Amino acid sequence: MFSTEIEVRTGAEPVVHDLTREIEKFLASAGAGDGLLHVWVPHATAGLVVIETGAGSDDDLLRAIDEVLPRDDRWIHRHGSHGHGRDHVLPAFLPPYASVPVFDGALATGTWQSVCLVDTNVDNPVRHVRFSFLAG
Repeated sequence: MFSTEIEVRTGAEPVVHDLTREIEKFLASAGAGDGLLHVWVPHATAGLVVIETGAGSDDDLLRAIDEVLPRDDRWIHRHGSHGHGRDHVLPAFLPPYASVPVFDGALATGTWQSVCLVDTNVDNPVRHVRFSFLAG
C-alpha cells in the first residue's frame, strides 16, 4: 500500500473542497496502475463526498446540510461556536471515508464527479486527508 497525508486549509466558512487534483498528483507519485484509492479524513467534524462541483451542486450541498442539520441550539454537544454540535453529527451523513476504483492510474469517476472534503466546522480551519492506494 502506498499512502500519504495532505493538509487542507478550509478557512472560517463551511466549504466543499475538491480533492481531485491532489488525488491525481498522489496517484502519479504512487506510480498507480489498477487498484483502489481510499480517502480518509481523521476528524470528527468533516466528511467526504463524490459530487459534481462548479455548477452549483457544492453550494446546494451546503444549503441542504443547513436544512437537515441546522446550526442552532438543538444540539446536546455544545462546545465551540454556536450550533457546533451539528458538525459532530455531519460524519453520520457524509462519512469520513471514500473508496474509488483506479484503472491505469486514473480515477474511475464519471465525467462530472469529483472527490471532495466537506467541512462545516468553522472552529477548525486546518484538516488532514489521507490518501492510500492499494494496487490490484
